[in-house]
Amino acid sequence: MAAYVIGEIEVTDQATYDDYRKQVATTVEKHGGRFVVRGGKVEPLEGGWSPKRLVVLEFPSMQKALAWYRSADYAPLIKLRQKASRGKLIAVDGA
Repeated sequence: MAAYVIGEIEVTDQATYDDYRKQVATTVEKHGGRFVVRGGKVEPLEGGWSPKRLVVLEFPSMQKALAWYRSADYAPLIKLRQKASRGKLIAVDGA
């Protein structure tokens, strides 16, 4: 079953975040993942939720999603992302 990593991100340092963006795709692909949503326009519909930026990654399984997030190659990028932004991340099983 597919699993998704969903991030709500507010970029606070665009130059550093751009550096993160250049490096992260390789780590995602290495773990069998792909970007489904990467930025794009957000149109609030209900509940007053208006995130600045959304990211959705799809992985073949929850195990693969967590392996990516906990991997040695992604660990330094977590710190880079956190330096350049504020946000929330979750992993969720697909339907």
